[in-house]
Amino acid sequence: MHPIRPDALSEAQLSELDHLYQTTRDVRVRTRAQMVLLAAERRLVAGEIAVVVRQDEQTVRRWLRRYEAEGTAGLADAPRPGSPGKLTAEYRRRLIECVRRRPRSLGLPYSMWTLQRLADHLAEETGLRLSDETVRRVLQAAEIVLSRPQHKITSPDPEYEVKKRRSSTRATT
Repeated sequence: MHPIRPDALSEAQLSELDHLYQTTRDVRVRTRAQMVLLAAERRLVAGEIAVVVRQDEQTVRRWLRRYEAEGTAGLADAPRPGSPGKLTAEYRRRLIECVRRRPRSLGLPYSMWTLQRLADHLAEETGLRLSDETVRRVLQAAEIVLSRPQHKITSPDPEYEVKKRRSSTRATT
């Protein structure tokens, strides 16, 4: 097979590839941009690039050809078959808004959120039923983690803490 080398890239193309490499959060796209950069800047052939990026030589050839044909847009994954996701930006916004409020403030009969309760509440509110796992992933992306509730027994009695300490010391003696 003859070596595939992209034509000499302009400064703008190199800059665009470098920017893509530095800013993308998709590891697969970053690796593909790295393949093209290695071929263009270091003048490496597919076999040498394959060793650096730990991919098969044919894979490197395919992405170099795709870059030549489509540019940086060609480095992204092609759309996959199947139905589109149900999650909307409005649902995401409303979920985060709800989880930051106490359930009782929304007129609900419980004081702690669970993933299932959030999914049920938003299904009633929006008409869109998503799994609790999807809800968890949306919250995780927003850096919100629901932890198990920590049950704490309290009392409105002003002397409750004193009585509690007194009873716990009697139990240990």
